[in-house]
Amino acid sequence: MNFPQIIWPSFFKSLKNWILCTTIITPYFDREFNLPDFISGSKQAVEVVSNAISKGDWEMLQEYVVEGAISEIKNSASKFSVQQRQDLMVNKEDIYFSFPYQVGVMFDDDKDKEGDKPQRRFVEITMCYHVLLGLKELRAQNISPPLNMGMTPEYQHRICICNYRFIREFTKGKEEQSDWKVNVVNHFKPTDFLDS
Repeated sequence: MNFPQIIWPSFFKSLKNWILCTTIITPYFDREFNLPDFISGSKQAVEVVSNAISKGDWEMLQEYVVEGAISEIKNSASKFSVQQRQDLMVNKEDIYFSFPYQVGVMFDDDKDKEGDKPQRRFVEITMCYHVLLGLKELRAQNISPPLNMGMTPEYQHRICICNYRFIREFTKGKEEQSDWKVNVVNHFKPTDFLDS
């Protein structure tokens, strides 16, 4: 998708994320929310969404991805080769590093004319995942990739970075709480920048 490619965390954004989560989201929106649990659950979502995109299972995506994003993903995926589609598949155990890049709280200013509906509130979390395709199998064979694997030809073509942005509505008084959904999906390989 047309989205800035995020690779590394920002110290200031990380500090702001922590403050937002501990002082606004957990006390006022969702008392059970905590970032480590969200990150763990988000990895499962990356696995499900990336596998569905790889297989062209657009129906399955409807449960996990917002409607407007599906058509953009479908359009992009139609231009991929078979190998590129296969490389989209991420196993959550192949993720070796992940972090929330940005947490945002948004309020919808559109209230109805009578003013009897509460102001809509949303939380958006942009995540970054560093993936080594096949890491799960390597670990099963007791093989540990070197720390500088990004510089090693044997591994560098298997490294991929995924940026996913999640959104959830937290409007006060809403009877049914919504689930987290993905509204941005971006997969890229660092080697693509080296090769070009």
